Amino acid sequence: MNADLTVLLIILGCTLVTFIPRVVPFLLVRNVRLSEPVLKWLSFVPICILTALVVNSFIIQTNHYSLNIDWTVIIVLVPTLFVALKTKSLSATVIIGVILMALLRLVIKFI
Repeated sequence: MNADLTVLLIILGCTLVTFIPRVVPFLLVRNVRLSEPVLKWLSFVPICILTALVVNSFIIQTNHYSLNIDWTVIIVLVPTLFVALKTKSLSATVIIGVILMALLRLVIKFI
């Protein structure tokens, strides 16, 4: 077996491992009527995931006992949050956040 076949098999294996956990739950639940408490609980999942991602991006663990804050992320997070609250548009929020982070990193690079 040469390297090209090995790489192809690894890519196919990774595809299956990624695809199955994302698609199988939808296939299993699509014909099931979920109760109101379950639907209400599921409505909070995106908020929890977003919060975890945002907090994870600005808290840096320097060693086993110390946490620091990445202030560049906080500087970009505040105006991006205002855009999100004002526009209620995911696209606008993501675009503004990416542009602001790129500009801030560019400014920091030249300082």
